[in-house]
Amino acid sequence: MGPGTFAVPMTMHADNRKRLAEDMTKAGASGLILLQGGSEQMRNDSDHELLFRQESYFQWLFGVKEPEWFGAVDLATGKGHLFMPRIAKQLSAWIGRVVPPREFKAMYAIDEIHYADELATFAKAYEGKTFHLLHGLNSDSGSYAKPASFDGIEAYTTDQKTLFPVLAESRVSKSPAELELMKYVSKVTSDAHVEVMRKAAPNQPEYMHEALFKHHIYVNGGCRNTAYTPICACGPSSAVLHYGHAGAPNARIMTKDDIALLDMGAEYHCYCSDITCSFPMSGTFSADQKMIYEGVLAAVKAVMDMMKPGTDWADCHRIAERTILEHLKAGGVVTGDIDEMLKNNLAGMFMPCGLGHFIGLDTHDVGGYLAGHPERITAKGPYGIKKLRTARILKESMCLTVEPGIYFVDDLMDLMLETPDQAKFLVKDRLAHFRGFGGVRIEDVVTVTATGIKNYTMTPRTCEEIESVMGGGQWPPEYDLASWLCRDWDTDIPTEKKAYKPSRASLMDMM
Repeated sequence: MGPGTFAVPMTMHADNRKRLAEDMTKAGASGLILLQGGSEQMRNDSDHELLFRQESYFQWLFGVKEPEWFGAVDLATGKGHLFMPRIAKQLSAWIGRVVPPREFKAMYAIDEIHYADELATFAKAYEGKTFHLLHGLNSDSGSYAKPASFDGIEAYTTDQKTLFPVLAESRVSKSPAELELMKYVSKVTSDAHVEVMRKAAPNQPEYMHEALFKHHIYVNGGCRNTAYTPICACGPSSAVLHYGHAGAPNARIMTKDDIALLDMGAEYHCYCSDITCSFPMSGTFSADQKMIYEGVLAAVKAVMDMMKPGTDWADCHRIAERTILEHLKAGGVVTGDIDEMLKNNLAGMFMPCGLGHFIGLDTHDVGGYLAGHPERITAKGPYGIKKLRTARILKESMCLTVEPGIYFVDDLMDLMLETPDQAKFLVKDRLAHFRGFGGVRIEDVVTVTATGIKNYTMTPRTCEEIESVMGGGQWPPEYDLASWLCRDWDTDIPTEKKAYKPSRASLMDMM
């Protein structure tokens, strides 16, 4: 995008096409994969063009920035084909120079390029063969992927069942090139969060944090888009899980007694980051703020210590719930037997959402509930583990967010008090103290490695680190990074530094 930004190799998409062709062949498929890219959209009934963003499956295979394209992969040869719209040169007065096919062919490192109006002619070479079209349910949105179509396609044999599960599964595990891109966008996101944290102060509107974040990721990282609508919440707003949309537009004025919850992520080449930082607006944690924050941080660490290939993601959610209840009990908010609390879904009332989700080309990336993998978990009550966006077994090269939280939602607090099986565990006077408190979430982007995880998030995490940064301290901290990289975390790092450890790979980036 510009000086100092990440140069995405188009070979990444060529490798994706090769991987998909191999996976489709293993699934017994032959013929041609045909996908339709995204289309330009207008705002409501106006002629106002919305900023175009490529359809994610098409982006994964081809990396094309422009709308109205088609793409194909020949399963017999592995060759990739792109079909671009034919644009009249007279339109250059509005859209700039009309780029010829040969330049797009080089730009996108594609085997062959054609005009979209030649697709019907191109298809004749595949008479008698199967056209594999994308059609399947996104388990997060409940919407279906759109199958490609062109004039005359009804004359050919089409298959709308085979491609979707294979392509979605291919996107779940990231290639080394994709991981480098994920690492970059999370570094940009982390740096922007630190910049916002430094400038946060009471009496600012919440949207000021959103504006600072967007400015930083674009100016410093070349990220024109955010991965989703930023959530810039403080005080009671921070207990609203998807705060920040049109109905709640980051408009509250922050006070010195508030805890802020900023959930923001950059997007680069359509790849996403999703990081949440929580911190006190005063710059110093109160006793209650620290108790809640450290309970969430302990849950993060407990989950990360578990994560490696073969780990059940649902078990990660369960350890987060247990850790949160243990800290709420130590803080005098609940009392009684933790196992009994878990059986009665008390944790789900303080953390009503799932632990995290896949991340990649979409913030809530695909693959959560594909056929042949664990289905959604049924549980008591409408909240908690049943909201997990996936219940899969972890494997190497998956990218996920780890985002436990503790939220004090007035309606859920009322519901707990009205439910005898839950009310018996509540210390009512202490619980009442947290009305209006809001919530705390900590969210990191990680990838699963052969032996554990690599954390791509590089923001202050301990209370001491946050207070230092808000007070003007250096970030990254003043450690001897060269020797730190070589240390054994289990023996060489002081106990107070082990509470939250950034990855060595991320530290190397700082040097």
